[in-house]
Amino acid sequence: MENIIQILKSGGTILYPTDTIWGIGCDATNIDAINKIFDIKKREKNKSMIILVETEKRLQDLVDVPEMAWEIMDLSEKPVTLVYQNPKGLPKELLAEDGSIGIRLVKNDFCKKLITKLNKPLVSTSANFSGDKSPLKFSDISKEIIDLVDFAVEEDREKVSQYSGSSVIKIWSDNRIKVLRE
Repeated sequence: MENIIQILKSGGTILYPTDTIWGIGCDATNIDAINKIFDIKKREKNKSMIILVETEKRLQDLVDVPEMAWEIMDLSEKPVTLVYQNPKGLPKELLAEDGSIGIRLVKNDFCKKLITKLNKPLVSTSANFSGDKSPLKFSDISKEIIDLVDFAVEEDREKVSQYSGSSVIKIWSDNRIKVLRE
Protein backbone atom coordinates (compact mmCIF):
# COMPACT_ATOMS: atom_id res chain seq x y z
CA MET A 1 0.00 0.00 0.00
CA GLU A 2 2.82 2.46 0.86
CA ASN A 3 4.26 2.04 -2.64
CA ILE A 4 0.89 2.98 -4.19
CA ILE A 5 0.61 6.04 -1.94
CA GLN A 6 4.12 7.21 -2.94
CA ILE A 7 3.24 6.84 -6.63
CA LEU A 8 0.03 8.86 -6.14
CA LYS A 9 1.76 11.55 -4.05
CA SER A 10 4.44 11.96 -6.72
CA GLY A 11 1.84 12.61 -9.44
CA GLY A 12 1.60 9.04 -10.73
CA THR A 13 -1.35 7.13 -12.12
CA ILE A 14 -2.63 3.72 -11.04
CA LEU A 15 -4.95 0.96 -12.22
CA TYR A 16 -7.09 -0.18 -9.33
CA PRO A 17 -10.27 -2.08 -8.47
CA THR A 18 -13.15 0.14 -7.37
CA ASP A 19 -16.57 -0.68 -5.96
CA THR A 20 -17.70 -1.03 -9.59
CA ILE A 21 -15.23 -1.58 -12.47
CA TRP A 22 -11.43 -1.28 -12.72
CA GLY A 23 -10.37 2.33 -12.78
CA ILE A 24 -7.49 4.60 -13.63
CA GLY A 25 -6.81 6.87 -10.69
CA CYS A 26 -4.65 9.66 -9.40
CA ASP A 27 -4.58 12.30 -6.68
CA ALA A 28 -7.64 14.43 -7.48
CA THR A 29 -5.78 17.61 -6.47
CA ASN A 30 -2.81 17.09 -8.80
CA ILE A 31 -3.43 18.83 -12.15
CA ASP A 32 -0.47 17.16 -13.92
CA ALA A 33 -1.68 13.70 -12.87
CA ILE A 34 -5.23 14.52 -13.99
CA ASN A 35 -3.92 15.61 -17.40
CA LYS A 36 -1.91 12.36 -17.64
CA ILE A 37 -5.16 10.41 -17.28
CA PHE A 38 -6.83 12.43 -20.05
CA ASP A 39 -3.82 11.59 -22.26
CA ILE A 40 -3.81 7.88 -21.32
CA LYS A 41 -7.52 7.54 -22.11
CA LYS A 42 -7.33 9.73 -25.23
CA ARG A 43 -10.24 11.55 -23.66
CA GLU A 44 -11.44 15.03 -24.55
CA LYS A 45 -10.55 17.51 -21.79
CA ASN A 46 -14.12 18.87 -21.70
CA LYS A 47 -15.39 15.48 -20.43
CA SER A 48 -15.25 15.49 -16.65
CA MET A 49 -14.06 12.61 -14.47
CA ILE A 50 -15.49 11.52 -11.15
CA ILE A 51 -13.73 11.34 -7.81
CA LEU A 52 -14.01 8.89 -4.94
CA VAL A 53 -14.09 9.78 -1.25
CA GLU A 54 -14.04 7.44 1.73
CA THR A 55 -15.89 9.39 4.43
CA GLU A 56 -18.90 11.61 4.82
CA LYS A 57 -16.58 14.26 6.26
CA ARG A 58 -14.38 14.37 3.15
CA LEU A 59 -17.51 14.58 1.00
CA GLN A 60 -18.77 17.50 3.09
CA ASP A 61 -15.37 19.21 2.87
CA LEU A 62 -15.74 19.25 -0.92
CA VAL A 63 -19.42 20.03 -1.48
CA ASP A 64 -22.60 21.10 0.27
CA VAL A 65 -24.55 17.86 0.48
CA PRO A 66 -28.32 18.32 0.09
CA GLU A 67 -30.57 16.19 2.30
CA MET A 68 -31.81 14.31 -0.77
CA ALA A 69 -28.22 13.14 -1.48
CA TRP A 70 -28.02 11.33 1.87
CA GLU A 71 -31.35 9.63 1.17
CA ILE A 72 -30.22 8.50 -2.29
CA MET A 73 -26.94 7.10 -0.90
CA ASP A 74 -28.79 5.28 1.91
CA LEU A 75 -31.42 3.77 -0.38
CA SER A 76 -29.28 2.87 -3.39
CA GLU A 77 -28.66 -0.85 -3.79
CA LYS A 78 -25.72 -0.31 -6.13
CA PRO A 79 -22.86 2.20 -6.02
CA VAL A 80 -24.12 5.70 -6.83
CA THR A 81 -22.19 8.72 -8.04
CA LEU A 82 -23.84 12.02 -7.27
CA VAL A 83 -23.10 15.11 -9.33
CA TYR A 84 -22.86 18.19 -7.11
CA GLN A 85 -22.76 21.91 -7.86
CA ASN A 86 -20.04 24.31 -6.66
CA PRO A 87 -17.32 22.00 -5.34
CA LYS A 88 -14.61 23.50 -3.13
CA GLY A 89 -10.86 23.06 -3.54
CA LEU A 90 -10.82 20.92 -6.67
CA PRO A 91 -8.93 21.77 -9.88
CA LYS A 92 -11.07 23.08 -12.73
CA GLU A 93 -9.59 20.32 -14.92
CA LEU A 94 -11.79 17.82 -13.05
CA LEU A 95 -15.02 19.77 -13.32
CA ALA A 96 -17.76 19.56 -15.93
CA GLU A 97 -18.38 22.60 -18.13
CA ASP A 98 -21.11 23.76 -15.72
CA GLY A 99 -18.65 23.60 -12.80
CA SER A 100 -20.15 20.45 -11.26
CA ILE A 101 -18.33 17.30 -10.10
CA GLY A 102 -19.36 13.66 -9.75
CA ILE A 103 -18.42 12.17 -6.37
CA ARG A 104 -18.95 8.65 -5.05
CA LEU A 105 -18.69 7.79 -1.38
CA VAL A 106 -17.11 4.33 -1.66
CA LYS A 107 -18.04 1.38 0.49
CA ASN A 108 -15.35 -1.13 -0.47
CA ASP A 109 -12.46 -1.60 1.94
CA PHE A 110 -9.57 -1.34 -0.51
CA CYS A 111 -10.66 2.07 -1.88
CA LYS A 112 -11.44 3.34 1.62
CA LYS A 113 -7.99 2.38 2.88
CA LEU A 114 -6.28 3.84 -0.22
CA ILE A 115 -8.07 7.20 0.02
CA THR A 116 -7.58 7.39 3.80
CA LYS A 117 -3.83 6.83 3.44
CA LEU A 118 -3.54 9.29 0.52
CA ASN A 119 -5.67 11.72 2.56
CA LYS A 120 -7.10 13.23 -0.64
CA PRO A 121 -9.92 12.33 -3.00
CA LEU A 122 -9.03 9.92 -5.79
CA VAL A 123 -9.86 10.33 -9.48
CA SER A 124 -11.76 7.36 -10.86
CA THR A 125 -12.36 6.80 -14.54
CA SER A 126 -12.84 3.52 -16.35
CA ALA A 127 -9.60 1.71 -17.23
CA ASN A 128 -10.12 1.85 -20.98
CA PHE A 129 -9.71 4.16 -23.94
CA SER A 130 -12.52 6.68 -24.22
CA GLY A 131 -15.53 5.01 -25.83
CA ASP A 132 -14.34 1.40 -25.30
CA LYS A 133 -16.08 -1.19 -23.10
CA SER A 134 -15.50 -0.81 -19.34
CA PRO A 135 -13.37 -3.55 -17.70
CA LEU A 136 -15.30 -5.72 -15.24
CA LYS A 137 -12.09 -7.59 -14.33
CA PHE A 138 -8.37 -6.92 -14.61
CA SER A 139 -7.94 -9.22 -17.64
CA ASP A 140 -10.40 -7.01 -19.59
CA ILE A 141 -7.92 -4.10 -19.49
CA SER A 142 -5.87 -3.63 -22.66
CA LYS A 143 -2.11 -4.17 -22.42
CA GLU A 144 -1.63 -0.69 -23.85
CA ILE A 145 -3.51 0.90 -20.92
CA ILE A 146 -1.56 -1.23 -18.42
CA ASP A 147 1.71 -0.05 -19.99
CA LEU A 148 0.66 3.62 -19.87
CA VAL A 149 -0.10 3.85 -16.14
CA ASP A 150 2.62 4.03 -13.50
CA PHE A 151 1.37 1.09 -11.42
CA ALA A 152 -1.25 -1.68 -11.56
CA VAL A 153 -2.60 -2.74 -8.17
CA GLU A 154 -2.42 -6.49 -7.39
CA GLU A 155 -5.62 -6.49 -5.28
CA ASP A 156 -8.74 -8.30 -6.64
CA ARG A 157 -7.32 -9.07 -10.10
CA GLU A 158 -9.42 -12.25 -10.41
CA LYS A 159 -12.63 -10.71 -9.11
CA VAL A 160 -15.38 -9.90 -11.61
CA SER A 161 -17.43 -6.82 -10.80
CA GLN A 162 -21.16 -7.27 -10.41
CA TYR A 163 -21.64 -3.67 -11.62
CA SER A 164 -20.73 -2.28 -15.04
CA GLY A 165 -20.60 1.18 -13.47
CA SER A 166 -22.34 3.26 -10.87
CA SER A 167 -25.65 5.00 -11.18
CA VAL A 168 -25.07 8.69 -11.83
CA ILE A 169 -27.55 11.22 -10.46
CA LYS A 170 -27.25 15.00 -10.67
CA ILE A 171 -28.52 16.79 -7.60
CA TRP A 172 -29.18 20.45 -6.92
CA SER A 173 -29.19 22.29 -3.58
CA ASP A 174 -33.00 22.57 -3.75
CA ASN A 175 -33.15 18.71 -3.85
CA ARG A 176 -34.10 18.48 -7.54
CA ILE A 177 -32.53 15.43 -9.15
CA LYS A 178 -31.88 14.12 -12.66
CA VAL A 179 -30.81 10.53 -13.38
CA LEU A 180 -27.91 10.67 -15.85
CA ARG A 181 -27.15 6.91 -15.82
CA GLU A 182 -29.17 4.13 -14.16
